[in-house]
Amino acid sequence: MDQKRIGGFLKKLRKEKGITQEQMAEKLNISGRTVSRWETGNNMPDISLLAEIADLFGVTIPEIINGERKSENMNEGEKETLRKVADYAEKEREILMKRVRIISFVGLGSLLLALLFVSFGIEQINSFFMCIEGIAFGTSVGAMITCILFTTGVLGKIRNNDKSRRIAKALRVICPVIVAISVLVCLLMTVLNK
Repeated sequence: MDQKRIGGFLKKLRKEKGITQEQMAEKLNISGRTVSRWETGNNMPDISLLAEIADLFGVTIPEIINGERKSENMNEGEKETLRKVADYAEKEREILMKRVRIISFVGLGSLLLALLFVSFGIEQINSFFMCIEGIAFGTSVGAMITCILFTTGVLGKIRNNDKSRRIAKALRVICPVIVAISVLVCLLMTVLNK
């Protein structure tokens, strides 16, 4: 796909319709800056918007992707299929974000607990509290590492690669192991430093 060509095609369609970037953005519930980035070829429209863009300009999705008009019109079946694909992609994104939020809250809660122990010197009462502090710090570090793996897309790339199916299965174990190792390292560091 040629992003510049697609961007030029979208700009041409918008001008043919006689609307501004802001008006187009308003119809698609996006920002004018997003439309500008599409037209310059810096970004591509999200898959969930392709059907709406096609409807707005009276073109087909393949025409948008190819960056030129064809004579055929998109039938309703194609539109419905694309909407289902967009819905599926949105549900996948929601699942990912839910996981990231849960991991983030666990990490934040652990960090706050550890900082509370440090601030009030609770870890100095006895070794049990020192262990709790180490576990809390380790959990927060492990949660951060896991969130980085999720948000950078590393886990998704590995999961979607056919050659890496075994690695993807291993990552289901590796992420909790990262947290466990972080907990152990922080626990050891806490015990050895006291």
